[in-house]
Amino acid sequence: MTQEFIAVGEAGELPQGTMKRVDVRGRRILLANVGGRVCAVDDTCTHEDASLSSGVLKGELVKCPLHNSRFNVCTGQVLEDPATEPLRTYPVREEGGRLLIGLESR
Repeated sequence: MTQEFIAVGEAGELPQGTMKRVDVRGRRILLANVGGRVCAVDDTCTHEDASLSSGVLKGELVKCPLHNSRFNVCTGQVLEDPATEPLRTYPVREEGGRLLIGLESR
């Protein structure tokens, strides 16, 4: 399976320790800047349909605003219940001053 990298913003526009949601091809994706590294995961909590971009980011961990599940935004791993399923992760790279995420090609 091949990946296509899609521009989702300008490199450097997401300050360290912050996150935001982007909508790409019908997917809600959470971008988080962790110590200068931008990570990308699905924005929707795997327990309920809550937007993780409305939660709290501390280091690599985001807390769901609905039931307090915690996820690692770089690996997608679940770290606290009630969620049990990990988040899908997406590769991120910078190119020509743009921030790109990799999605499966159509």
